[in-house]
Amino acid sequence: MGRITVLDQNMVNMIAAGEVIERPASVVKELMENSIDAGATSITVSIEDGGRRLISVADNGCGMDGEDLANAFEPHATSKVSNSSDLHTISTLGFRGEALASITSVSQVRAVSRTKDAAGGNCIEIDCGVKSGVSPCSGGVGTTIQVRDIFYKLPARRKFLRTANTEMSHISEQFTRIALANPEVAMILMHNGRELHRLDAGQPGETQRRRIGQLFSAEICNGLIEFQTNENRLSIRGLLGRPEIARSNNKFQYVFLNGRFIRDKFISHAIREAYRGTVEPDRFGVVFLFIRIPFEDVDVNVHPTKIEVRFYNSNLVHSQILAGLREKLLGTNLETVATIPSAAVRRDMGTARPPDGKIADAMAEFFKKHAPVRTQQRFSYRSAMAAAIPIERTPQLPVNVMQIHDSYIIAQTDDGFVIVDQHALHERILYEELSARVRKSKLESQRLLIPESFELTDAEANAVERHGDLIEKLGVELVPFGPRTMAVQAFPTLLGTAAPADFVRDLLGILTDKELTDDADRLLDAVLNMAACKAAIKAGQKLSLSEMEQLLTDRETTDYANRCPHGRPTIIKFTLGDLEKQFKRT
Repeated sequence: MGRITVLDQNMVNMIAAGEVIERPASVVKELMENSIDAGATSITVSIEDGGRRLISVADNGCGMDGEDLANAFEPHATSKVSNSSDLHTISTLGFRGEALASITSVSQVRAVSRTKDAAGGNCIEIDCGVKSGVSPCSGGVGTTIQVRDIFYKLPARRKFLRTANTEMSHISEQFTRIALANPEVAMILMHNGRELHRLDAGQPGETQRRRIGQLFSAEICNGLIEFQTNENRLSIRGLLGRPEIARSNNKFQYVFLNGRFIRDKFISHAIREAYRGTVEPDRFGVVFLFIRIPFEDVDVNVHPTKIEVRFYNSNLVHSQILAGLREKLLGTNLETVATIPSAAVRRDMGTARPPDGKIADAMAEFFKKHAPVRTQQRFSYRSAMAAAIPIERTPQLPVNVMQIHDSYIIAQTDDGFVIVDQHALHERILYEELSARVRKSKLESQRLLIPESFELTDAEANAVERHGDLIEKLGVELVPFGPRTMAVQAFPTLLGTAAPADFVRDLLGILTDKELTDDADRLLDAVLNMAACKAAIKAGQKLSLSEMEQLLTDRETTDYANRCPHGRPTIIKFTLGDLEKQFKRT
């Protein structure tokens, strides 16, 4: 007797459902995408018990007549492709014809649909693949599909469903993705009779910013920078979050390709690289990207859920996104403006409200009259910048300057004051100076009176040999000093405050990092980051008045001075208006 069995069609559909229908959120995604493809301008999603009891999606799209309604739930039945050539220019969200058949194989489904020119609607019911006939019924123009008791005949699948709140969070995410890509469509999301989202349809010409404001916080909406580029048949429109609203994960990075939410490793890498140096290494920029590309230049038929795509020229997509985002971020003033908590927030934090305006008066008098006391110098700012070209004081430089806690510089401005992190700012200044010089020629160095020696591991010895040109370009001269031992003979003058042996050990640590050594630009950037950090003014070091003023002067002529090379802010701005509000003077 043969061992090969031909599966019946319902079993095939149930297996397909395992790929397409992972959880209730998958059903919401497929049904909402069908509504969009049907030309709906209004969609209502109603959920009960996290989708385990009921998922209902109602739209005002084109609807279906009785014949189409009966065929729609057949395997591989679709109105979106008719021959193989259509697969090369797919412009709809759905096209495989698997979703509805898969859904009906694992749940109870009732569908009502009516076309615009029909007097009444039609209804069909399906119970885990067993269909009723199509019957007439009342109903508005469009389609309503109700999915009940998902996986109720598949207890092995149903037991893997999480709590109602967890499943609802996945549904909300799918709703959000589709809502962001279609701001011209009004949408409602309900759970157990409670309205979670009511999104009005955007007017023609409106951007996605309004929809982002409806779905997320005002902080995110107000912290977005718009940009647009259109080159090489690739149109990119983006809303980029300022560094101060960066998150600890990439969940706030939304990428849409021709209206379809996607995840792509090339695009994710481009976003990460674009934000490099503007946010801290463990933070992720908030990004909303809307990409348009000719349909024939991308293959969306590579995964059942259609969340992955294949570009015919992925390098072009990567480079254009990276260049566009990087140029916009570096060309934008990313100065951090302080947000002072409201009185209600302060009470929640246990902070008492100032009793009257005397403190504000005292602060005003302080900034008018205070002159910092000169202290004995323990660190010379100019010694660290000995090789730098002297810069004239600029008119924008604040006049009243002081240092607090030997770490921060406070300077009065025309409309308030700023607080400067002396280490972070000096780190950026040094980084830009090092970067400009090392890309032109070898850094100037000076020989040490007493060479500093250190031992090498085998990996470090190989790194010295492999990256000898880079080490020399940095102005570091290494000479053998015995078995497995090297000595620092000369060291760059621009890094004069750093300990030579410690610096070289850290340098070799970078040069032995396999993730960096394959990318020359990333490797050089990591080296310059480390060098600037090592040589910069440290927190806790006293500065004279002239050194503080010179640091602030150099800031005016340094590119990207509002962020250190690691992405932390170098300066926080406080306005006088903010202070007056806090002290009830307005």
